[in-house]
Amino acid sequence: MDALELSTLGLNILLGLLILFYVFRIVITWYPQVPLDKFPFNLIAIPTEPLLILLRKLVPPIGGIDISPIISVGIFSFLREILLGQQGILTMIN
Repeated sequence: MDALELSTLGLNILLGLLILFYVFRIVITWYPQVPLDKFPFNLIAIPTEPLLILLRKLVPPIGGIDISPIISVGIFSFLREILLGQQGILTMIN
């Protein structure tokens, strides 16, 4: 396994985990009483909150519903497909 394949695998795992974290974050938003500062919820809140803060500044809640986690899933899914998909940039290099 060369360096490009190893970095591609690492990027694939990282983007997959981020997508999973943001999906968990979407589910957590259905339960507003969940304390995001307590274990185990802080394991999801800490890595996802920086991007969500930025997205909340750009896209305000629509009808009182925060759609920033949904946008985040879309962003990371798009990046994963463009870079690592069947005809992705890094896939075509290999």
